[in-house]
Amino acid sequence: MTRSRTFEWKDPSVSAAAVGQRSGLDFLQDIVAGRLPAPPIAATLGITLQQVEFGRAVFTMEPGEEHYNPIGSVHGGVYATLLDSAAGCAVQSVLPAGTGYTSLDLNLKFLRPMSVDTGKVRAVGGVLNQGRRTALAQAELFDAQDRLLAHATSSCMLFPVQSR
Repeated sequence: MTRSRTFEWKDPSVSAAAVGQRSGLDFLQDIVAGRLPAPPIAATLGITLQQVEFGRAVFTMEPGEEHYNPIGSVHGGVYATLLDSAAGCAVQSVLPAGTGYTSLDLNLKFLRPMSVDTGKVRAVGGVLNQGRRTALAQAELFDAQDRLLAHATSSCMLFPVQSR
């Protein structure tokens, strides 16, 4: 009955050193293209930044048993990670070089359960408003039949970053 999962990741300091050197969109496009390594959390959960454009980011994941909570469905933290990633990267995609962000909050609504039977899911994030110091984004999580599984909004703080 024991199951195991093995995964690998690349040195996260490589992409961390590139933050703020170019626009947020360029940075994220480099991750999608494989020119910069994805963060270790992507390998841990099996999520992929599939697509990014100005103001929009899309992540995908295939739910597995390794994502389960004790009651036999995908843990809410996995939903939150997908939605926080999609909303945050949507914000990052609109930032100029020299600007970083961090999430201030994440307001999440769970609408449907997720399990191994759900199939590939997709989290789509978009920027609702960007100011000088904060940005507001939303993200939606869909199953393969485009049913809404969860919805989130996120406020992000914007700040200058120093080159590393």
